[in-house]
Amino acid sequence: MNSTTRFKLSAMMFLEFFIWGAWFVTMGTFLGKNLLSDDVQIGSAYSTQSLGAIIAPFIIGLIADKFFSAQKVLGILHLVGGVLLWVAGTSLNFDAFFPFILGYMIAFMPTLALVNSISFKQLKDPGKEFPSIRVFGTIGWIVAGLLIGWLNWEQSGNLILTFKTASIASIILGVFSFFLPNTPPIKKGEKTSIGDILGLDAIGLLKNKSYLLFFIASVAICIPLAFYYNFTNPFLNEVGMKKAAGVQSLGQVSETLFMILMPLFFARLGVKKMLAIGMIAWVVRYLFFAFGNAESNYWMLIGGIVLHGICYDFFFVTGQIYTDRLAGEKFKSAAQGFITLATYGVGMLIGSIISGMVVNKYSLDGAHNWYAIWLIPAGIAAVVALLFILFFRDKNKPEVEPKIV
Repeated sequence: MNSTTRFKLSAMMFLEFFIWGAWFVTMGTFLGKNLLSDDVQIGSAYSTQSLGAIIAPFIIGLIADKFFSAQKVLGILHLVGGVLLWVAGTSLNFDAFFPFILGYMIAFMPTLALVNSISFKQLKDPGKEFPSIRVFGTIGWIVAGLLIGWLNWEQSGNLILTFKTASIASIILGVFSFFLPNTPPIKKGEKTSIGDILGLDAIGLLKNKSYLLFFIASVAICIPLAFYYNFTNPFLNEVGMKKAAGVQSLGQVSETLFMILMPLFFARLGVKKMLAIGMIAWVVRYLFFAFGNAESNYWMLIGGIVLHGICYDFFFVTGQIYTDRLAGEKFKSAAQGFITLATYGVGMLIGSIISGMVVNKYSLDGAHNWYAIWLIPAGIAAVVALLFILFFRDKNKPEVEPKIV
C-alpha cells in the first residue's frame, strides 16, 4: 500500500470516529442542561444508535453492496449527516431534537461498515495492515474528548458547539470521501434476501447450547453497557469532575492498550475466562462509580473509566473471535452480522430504554442518587456473569452446522 492511500485511509478513520466522539459522549449532558430533557428522553435519544444499527444492514445490503461504490455512499451519508447534526444541535427542545438525531444515526451507523469495506479493499494483508489504519479512529475519538475538555464546553454550557464541530467534520469527510480509493459494489447483479442482510443464515449456531448461552449473555450485558454510554458523562459532571469528556478518553486509551495485548491474554486464558473477566469488569466498574466521588474516592471514577479496555475488549472482541471460530468459513460474515444486530441493535435498544427509566426513577429536582443507580447495572452484570461462569462450556467446534433459513 502506497503512502498516499495509507494517508487517505488513516484520515478517513480519524474523521469517522472524531465525528462520533465529538457529540455522542456528551449528548446526555447537553440534553439535560441545554434542552432540560428528562432521563427517559436521554435514554430515548441514545436508543437512536440501536435503531440505526438495525437499519444499517439494509442500507449496506440493498444499496452499497449492489448499486454504488462504497466511497460514494460514504460521502453522501456524511454530507446528509452533517446537515442533520447541525439542525439537531440547534434545536430548542427535545421534541424538535429527536427526529433529527434519529435521522442522523440512520445515516451514520452504515458508515461504520463502509469505512471498513473501503479499507479492506486496499489491503493485501488485513491482519497486519488494518490495525495500523483503524487505530487512527481511536485517536480521533480521543482527540474529540480532549478538545471538549480543553475548551471547557461542558462547564461553560457550550455543548451546542460539539454538534457544530461534528457537523463541520462530517461535511469535510463527506467531500473527502469522493477522493478515497474506488470500492465498487461487491454484489452487483446478485440476488439478496432479508436473511442474507440480517445474517440469519448463521442462526443455526444457536443450536449449540454454549453459543446460545453466549448469545443471551451478549444481549443481556448490553443493558449495563447502555448505562455507561448514556449516563457516564452526566454523572461525572454532576459529581464535579472537571473536563469530564477529556478524562473519559482514558477509556479509549485503555481500549487501545488491551487490544494490543489481546493475543497474549487470549492464548493464556482462553475464551471462557476472557469472557468472564470482561463481564466481571463491568461489575467492578459500576461498583467504582457507585462508591466513587470527585474528592477522596476520585481514583474510583478514574478506575471505572480505565476499566473500559477490559470491559469492551475482553467481552465483545473475544465474542467476535469466538463467533468467527464456531461459524466456519461459509458463515463467517453472516455470523458477525447476526451477533452485531443482536447486541448493538436489540441489546442496546433495550438497555437504552431501561437505563433511562432507572436513572429517571432516582432523580429529584435535577439531582440523582447515583449510588442506587449504578448498583443496578452492577447487579445485572453480576447475575449474567454468574450464570455464564456456571453453565458455559467452551466448544472448539459447533454441535450442529449452521443452516440457511
